[in-house]
Amino acid sequence: MSKRVVYAPEVAIPVKAYSQAIDTGSLIFCSGQLAYDAQNDVAIAGSAAEQTEFLMENIKAVLAAAGLQLQDIVKTTIYLTDMTDFVSVNEVYASYFDTEPPARSTIGVSALAKGAKVEIEVIASRN
Repeated sequence: MSKRVVYAPEVAIPVKAYSQAIDTGSLIFCSGQLAYDAQNDVAIAGSAAEQTEFLMENIKAVLAAAGLQLQDIVKTTIYLTDMTDFVSVNEVYASYFDTEPPARSTIGVSALAKGAKVEIEVIASRN
């Protein structure tokens, strides 16, 4: 199996321990995205819904760097620091998938990096 690192310059530059995404040829594994503004080097404050909208745009950018779109996502995992945000995050998330949304898990966690309220990782397919 070959693999290629995917890099979208407009999304936060990852630390040395991980890549934005890995392309295996048929699958793209995107690392968890936070609502982080790479241009201004600042985490986005705001509600979980606002953070979700920002990070979904980051996911779109990483997928575009791999030549894919949101419609190519087959699985997502959402991490929430407060499960009472589920409904508002779900509304924003659902707005990105008109038809055939990907399989998904949502997991409550005690904390996320940079004080984020939401993190989303995705797997996309070229098929």
